[in-house]
Amino acid sequence: MAKQFDAIADDHRAFIEAQHMFFCGSAAQDGRVNISPKGMNSLRVIGPNRIIWRNLTGSGNETAGHLARLNRMTLMWCGFETRPMIMRAYGTATTLHPRDAGFEEAASHFPPAMGTRQFYDVHVDMLQTSCGYAVPFYEHKGPREVLAKWAEDKGQDGIETYWDERNRATIDGMPTHILDGNPDA
Repeated sequence: MAKQFDAIADDHRAFIEAQHMFFCGSAAQDGRVNISPKGMNSLRVIGPNRIIWRNLTGSGNETAGHLARLNRMTLMWCGFETRPMIMRAYGTATTLHPRDAGFEEAASHFPPAMGTRQFYDVHVDMLQTSCGYAVPFYEHKGPREVLAKWAEDKGQDGIETYWDERNRATIDGMPTHILDGNPDA
């Protein structure tokens, strides 16, 4: 049975911190719904209603474009290895680009990573758990190093060129504001 909570309790936090992967869902009023898998030690529970996650450079930038039009986000974790549970955090989020106040504070919760595109400072207004009995077992074998190597090889200038060429708009053409205010872009 699904249960709803108005805050992240210690037990919830322990479950979140034990997961190697989570999913982010976002959508604007129109266009496509986006669901993205995330990993690479990119999420921190900061308080009972606050989560920060680091968004590394990737092929799309859907979440930023969606949040600029309709501020809502869902994060989801599945217990693939031991505990059979699905957990969803529903809320709103502030997008923090490198130029924004709050970016450095968010970054202070993580080790440095080349290719950090944004942070999302998520306000959780409801947490829901459900059984997860149908979620299969999967064994975590370790993180992939491909994205980190790709970013290191590109360097900061190459990453910003990639943002300019590939991350300025969602697949539905919504602006992501990735380089707004950057006089060099």
